Amino acid sequence: MPDHFMQKFNIHTVQKGESLKSIASLYHLDTDALKLFHNNQCDVKDMILIDLTGQKELFIPRTSVTDKKKLVRFGRGNSLVFQPQNCFSRYGVSVNIENNDHTNELKYEMSVRWLKTENQLHFFEIDRTSGLYLNEEEVNEIADLLAFKTSKVLYPLHISADEQGKFNAVENLSVFKERWPGVKQEVYQEFEGETVDRYCEKIEKVINEPEAMSLYLKNDYFIRTLFFGIYHQFGPHYETSIAESFPIVNNSVEPRYQVKLEIDPLKDEYDLVNIQGEGILNDERTVYDFMNGAPFSLIIEEHPVMNHEGNFKLAYYLNGETLLSESLYLECSIDLEKEKKIAVVIATLTEQ
Repeated sequence: MPDHFMQKFNIHTVQKGESLKSIASLYHLDTDALKLFHNNQCDVKDMILIDLTGQKELFIPRTSVTDKKKLVRFGRGNSLVFQPQNCFSRYGVSVNIENNDHTNELKYEMSVRWLKTENQLHFFEIDRTSGLYLNEEEVNEIADLLAFKTSKVLYPLHISADEQGKFNAVENLSVFKERWPGVKQEVYQEFEGETVDRYCEKIEKVINEPEAMSLYLKNDYFIRTLFFGIYHQFGPHYETSIAESFPIVNNSVEPRYQVKLEIDPLKDEYDLVNIQGEGILNDERTVYDFMNGAPFSLIIEEHPVMNHEGNFKLAYYLNGETLLSESLYLECSIDLEKEKKIAVVIATLTEQ
């Protein structure tokens, strides 16, 4: 993993007649502090001993700006605070799945509405607001259509997320049973035959087992990307390291990744807050454990060799005022027999 993937400084172009002291006062910095910061970043030939000696550019701290509106609003310890109260957003979603030399892309639209906040949890209603497109075409194969039609039983879906903005649980599991007869009736008005019977039986089994239903929804890439949990304390260097899991394979215990997050303390030219993350798989389970669906390593060792054969990347862009997601990219991979990779793109839809 790279040391840094975000710029940690700004550059001031030295104007005619400027001195170290005048530049320091422009940015409300102590002269010695500015000199030290510049000398730590620059080439030896550009170092400042007492005052400027022909330097054309000065390195200045990233947060030293004349326009204070450019600074990201942090809480204590440079923490990003999740405050979704009264929010409503519509998102376009694209999920790209590469597996065994096959690539499929799913596209659809979703809406997310904040419902309430209690006991340090935020509650949301999630709805699907479009058809489902597979590789740019509306789904038309019977298996895909059945999956799409029967999944109507899930929506609207109620979920909770914690103060880090991380998915916590599905909150309306009991309502799926009540919705199912109506959805089933709709399905049988359009389809018939053994395939449909078998499929509906499978759905009923899952709906009647809250744990199975919970696990199924925990694997939803839209929910897990939007509610990944990026509202952390970033500390003095605007970075933090987190251990996170992601449902890239179907396993009751998800593969675990070690991810380094960095946040730019300055908003970009679009007034967005930028968060970047990179990481690697960090799990005791081997490739074969994952291929066999093992929830834990089958070899118990005192000092296990960690499996790092997988990568993780994210780029999140948040609204500069509300600090809520505007556009997101998450990419996760794991080596099985061949590499499996999932890339999720989520972008806010503006009203036409």
